[in-house]
Amino acid sequence: MRRRLTRATAVRLVAGLAACLLALTGCRAQQLLTEDQPAPNGGTLSIAAGNSTGVYYIIGGAIARLIGQHLTGYRATVEVTDASVENVRRVVDGESQLGFTTADIATDAVRGEGSFGSPQPIRALARTYNNVIHVVVRTDAKISSLKDLKRKRVSTGAPGSGTEVIVLRLLTLAGLNPDHDVQRKKLDLQMTTDRMKDGGIDAMIWSGGLPTVGIKDLFHQAKGTVKFLALDSYLGRMQNQYTPLYGAGTIPKGVYGTDKDVPTIAVPNLLMVRDTMGDDLAYKLTKLIFDYKADLVRAHDEARNINLRLAQDTGEVALHDGAKRYYREHPSG
Repeated sequence: MRRRLTRATAVRLVAGLAACLLALTGCRAQQLLTEDQPAPNGGTLSIAAGNSTGVYYIIGGAIARLIGQHLTGYRATVEVTDASVENVRRVVDGESQLGFTTADIATDAVRGEGSFGSPQPIRALARTYNNVIHVVVRTDAKISSLKDLKRKRVSTGAPGSGTEVIVLRLLTLAGLNPDHDVQRKKLDLQMTTDRMKDGGIDAMIWSGGLPTVGIKDLFHQAKGTVKFLALDSYLGRMQNQYTPLYGAGTIPKGVYGTDKDVPTIAVPNLLMVRDTMGDDLAYKLTKLIFDYKADLVRAHDEARNINLRLAQDTGEVALHDGAKRYYREHPSG
C-alpha cells in the first residue's frame, strides 16, 4: 500500500537534500581552492614577470629553469605581464605563486594605498636589484626637461605597471596633469620603442634594470635621434612626497652607448609571494636564488646585485618566515 507523504515529511526531505548538495558543493569548492595551490611536495609554479624584453622576464625565466632543474617535483613557467601592480594582484589571487614588483608598489600594496583599496597579503623572499628610471626623448621634439613634456605625445607605460605609477608621480611633481597636459599613450615597452623609432611619440619613461634590452635596441637602431633626460633634481621630492625607498641612480654611458653618465632615480625590486605559501617552499626558493646565483648572472648581469645583506632590506614588506629561516642560517656578516 502506497503511503502519502505528509507536508512536514516532504519539507524535511527537501531540507536534507539541500544540505547534502551544499556539503558536496563545499567539498568541491575546497578541492578547487586546494588545486589552485601547488602541493607541498610538487606542482607548477607561475612567476609573474613583465614585458618580454625587460629584465624581470629574463631573470624570471632563469629562476623558472632553476626550479625545474633543482627543486624536486616542481616545474615553473614565466608569465608576460604588465609588471608590478598586476603582479601583486596575480600573486594575491593565486594566478601566480611568485612575482616581481618594485618596492614602492609593494609598499602601497601592504599599506592598501595607491592602486590598492586594502592591504594586500604579500611577503618578500628577497630584495633583488634596482630599477632605474629612463626618460628618453626624441632629439627633434625640443624637450630638455619634464616640464617640456606639456602637449607632447608621451608613453606612460602599460596600465597596471610600476612604470605607470612612477611616471604619473613624476609628471605631477613637474606641475603637469597627466590626463590633460600631455598626450598620454598607455603602451607597453615594445610598442613604446617602436613608436619612438618611427616618430609616433615624442617621449617615453621606463623603469627597469640595466640594460633593458628594448631600450638598448632603441639606442642602437635610432642612434642620434633619441637621448636621455637627467632626473636627479626630482629625487628629494619623490622621497618626501611618496617614499624614501627612492634613491639616487645612474645610467652609465657604456650601457646604452651614450656620451656621458645620466643621473636619475632608482627603486629596489622585490621577489614576492603570498603570505599563505608554505614555509618549506619559501625557504627552498630563497635558497635556490643564492645557491645558483651564478646561473642568474649568466642570464642577466643585474643579478650580480643580489646579495645576502641587501636581500633582507625589504622595508615595510615583511619577509616570509621561510625566507627568514634561510637568512638566519646564512648571516651576511
